[in-house]
Amino acid sequence: MDTAPGTQASNSPLTEATATAKDDTTVPTTTPTTSNPSPLITSLSWGKISIFPTHGLTLNTTKDIKLYPGGARPWDWNETGTRHKPGIQLADVEELLAHGATVVVLSKGMQERLEVAEGVVERLEGRGVKVYVAETKEAVRLYNELVEGGNKVGGLVHSTC
Repeated sequence: MDTAPGTQASNSPLTEATATAKDDTTVPTTTPTTSNPSPLITSLSWGKISIFPTHGLTLNTTKDIKLYPGGARPWDWNETGTRHKPGIQLADVEELLAHGATVVVLSKGMQERLEVAEGVVERLEGRGVKVYVAETKEAVRLYNELVEGGNKVGGLVHSTC
């Protein structure tokens, strides 16, 4: 199994590791396994997201997280140069698809300030991916509903503005 750079693998079904957030705080992260479903989001508040199944692990990502079949990790906008405008890029979503997501939920933030770049939804749909775009609380509700329905769901969650 491959692990994210700077992480260590364990024998648990959902591998736990740590990563350093932009503000130098250590945050737990997970790496995917092929047999696990997408993690459920158990709570959401401004800047904090808790997921399951990770033995009660809370991912304090400061504000953003990527979720995909078998795992989750902090979503670092600097990796792809993402900004509120023009918004979520295709490059942000590619990792979710690489982990087997066939349905993608994109959150626009609690105050809907995060946009989705022009053409992203159309390009994903052209590849057979079902895409939902919503305000963060609605996106989390929809994401969990899709996971519980047995779908291979990926999500980008922006838990602040």
